[in-house]
Amino acid sequence: MSHLIDAQALKHQLHQDAPLVIIDCRFDLGDPDLGRQQFTEGHIPGAVYADLNQDLSGPVVPGETGRHPLPNPDALCAKFESLGISNSQSVVVYDDAHGAFAARLWWLLRWLGHDRVQVLDGGLTAWLSEGGLLSQSLPAPKTGQFVRGDALTRTCPMQEVSAENAHLIDVRSEARFQGIDEPIDPIAGHIPGAINLPFQNNLQDGRFKAPEHLRAEFKAAGIGLEESVICYCGSGVTATHTLLALLEAGFAEPRLYPGSWSEWITDPQNSVARGDHGTK
Repeated sequence: MSHLIDAQALKHQLHQDAPLVIIDCRFDLGDPDLGRQQFTEGHIPGAVYADLNQDLSGPVVPGETGRHPLPNPDALCAKFESLGISNSQSVVVYDDAHGAFAARLWWLLRWLGHDRVQVLDGGLTAWLSEGGLLSQSLPAPKTGQFVRGDALTRTCPMQEVSAENAHLIDVRSEARFQGIDEPIDPIAGHIPGAINLPFQNNLQDGRFKAPEHLRAEFKAAGIGLEESVICYCGSGVTATHTLLALLEAGFAEPRLYPGSWSEWITDPQNSVARGDHGTK
């Protein structure tokens, strides 16, 4: 099964009245309340809302964690249940940022063993362009039954992050990678040995590129289908977008460095690289 679903297929599933949980993941790093406000103003019919800061991240510990630590697994299971998710149900997640935030929830579900989850390719824009309607109605609250299963994806703790035995991919913008511009974190630069493949490169006209195109581009960056890959970003969110793209392209399951750059720089012993070395 593809990790993506297009708007037409989602409309078909809704018309079939299939047991489906739809989750709106819209979020704005500069205005954390905007996503929920937008959800209230209009969302895909039947959708519920998940907030990146409140629902899809754990508590931030200044000087120790990144900006969006992974939630406690038990707390996350409870959150999934409150969203109406059961192990037997399919889940579709979407946002209005080309999947940048929705991919985080896609990854978290797979982290807890749930494989029946897809990202709406093109997000809300694709839904509207296909004639999809929006609703302001909230579905009746449902509590799911979600039991943690074996992880379908992998993490890499900070102590094991290295470009010596894996391809280390930084998915942030080229300016942030090079240390030219850092609008969010207090230190600019990148992890030594990383290559820069901005997650926006996974997209064409707001949707994921075809698998064969993604495969060719990742291979051109020197990545083999079965080689070890670690992805990171600023805080473990947009890196999941590239994890999804790698899987769609047929590569082996990559690892996520959840703390990413914002955790890396909390340890003064960690080296910081700057400049265009590794830029593709």
